[in-house]
Amino acid sequence: MSSEMMPAFIETSNVERKQDLSEDQEESQKPRLGEEFEPISKRQMKKLMKQKQWEEQRELRKQKRKEKRKRKQLERQCQLESNSDGNDRKRVRRGVVHSTLRLIIDCSFDSLMILKDIKKLHKQIQRCYAENRRALHPVQFYLTSHGGQLKKNMDENDKGWVNWKDIHIKPEHYSEFIKKEDLIYLTSDSPNVLKELDESKAYVIGGLVDHNHHKGLTYKQASDHGIDHAQLPLGNFVKMNSRKVLAINHVFEIILEYLETRDWQEAFFTILPQRKGAVPTDKVCGNSSHDKKSARVEGGLDSDSSEEDTSRNELDSPHEEEKQDKENSTESIVNSIPK
Repeated sequence: MSSEMMPAFIETSNVERKQDLSEDQEESQKPRLGEEFEPISKRQMKKLMKQKQWEEQRELRKQKRKEKRKRKQLERQCQLESNSDGNDRKRVRRGVVHSTLRLIIDCSFDSLMILKDIKKLHKQIQRCYAENRRALHPVQFYLTSHGGQLKKNMDENDKGWVNWKDIHIKPEHYSEFIKKEDLIYLTSDSPNVLKELDESKAYVIGGLVDHNHHKGLTYKQASDHGIDHAQLPLGNFVKMNSRKVLAINHVFEIILEYLETRDWQEAFFTILPQRKGAVPTDKVCGNSSHDKKSARVEGGLDSDSSEEDTSRNELDSPHEEEKQDKENSTESIVNSIPK
């Protein structure tokens, strides 16, 4: 073979070798006969779909974060413009008139709750503290029987609680330092309904997140200890699609709102979350009478069918994103309160 033909022969050999290698790779990637693919479980399929959705919505999330930042900047700018001295919080705090009403969260149910519920209780207490610090008529706030799991959780996740102001945190039971005749236990099981708040009294809220496992416990405890008890006049002003059992911070905030407005209906509708489906009782009565008249015109009304079926949603069932955002921001709210 001549020297002129050698390079061409070598080049042809190299090309053939590359083709053979690529064919071998393709062959190795093809499934062999009798070889089966491992089936994907439903859980794995869901994970893959969620991952795909997460990737697809990346830009949308980025855009939403950007819009949220712009909205907050505008809000801050408006606050600064509306206040000449640039310190809106101090301006509001000048109008504060402290109430003599004592509001107690009874934390003596620590042993009845699992850690998950203890954490929820902690968040609700944080919310109460933050709202009381902001209120125009803050109450004398007490946290009693403080210890056990709750104290441990607060020590681990919220070390700043030791610096909280305008709050009395005590390891003792409330009965040890408050007269029995001054106490009123707030419980939805009580047959007594509050008409107004007596600011010389001490109102007790049960610090229990139990998902209905210990029904009537706070009422029983109040009765056993000979303590006066009552429930908020919720049924007199509000018709709800869910149970009348409210979160600790909702009861606390309703009382703060009532002290400011002296109007129970306004207090309820300002504080109650939208998921409760609250409507004024007079509106419900008007609608029901209108429905009855319509039914008679159409050919009579069966008395059994006129009874309304109301859903009984659990307090901690899946809620709106609004409440999640509210709870997740509780810690930042507490930290933003002036010390």
